[in-house]
Amino acid sequence: MSRSRTGARRLAVQALYQWQLAGQAADEIEAQFRANPDTRDCDLDYFAELLRGVIGDAAALDASLAPLLARPLEQVDPVERAILRVGAWELRERLEIPYRVVLNEAVELAKRFGAEQGHRFINGVLDRLARTLRPTEQARPAPPA
Repeated sequence: MSRSRTGARRLAVQALYQWQLAGQAADEIEAQFRANPDTRDCDLDYFAELLRGVIGDAAALDASLAPLLARPLEQVDPVERAILRVGAWELRERLEIPYRVVLNEAVELAKRFGAEQGHRFINGVLDRLARTLRPTEQARPAPPA
């Protein structure tokens, strides 16, 4: 997996967290993150695609996540909500990325930014979503390590 894509996901989660709390426009958030010199090693085009894709389709993403949650999405920690939205968007829109990669990246983000056991929650929700969105891919056995 490309480290620049991993960085793009990290930035997207941070930007979505900001969007969720402050309600800023995607253009403003994107410009702010692009201006940060610490983003040099990130795939900024993919970051922008994630940010705009999730914000533009938040209602549909939330609708796909809601039945998989034991509580309303609004009650999910904002960091974990951002991670779930990024993972859901990638599972739905980026079929060339194996679902296991999407789940692994989301789990790693949750370990880095989420609550202590948040990664288990993220993994469980996105794994169930993958069964719905990618049933044939999920039915295939994992490649040997």
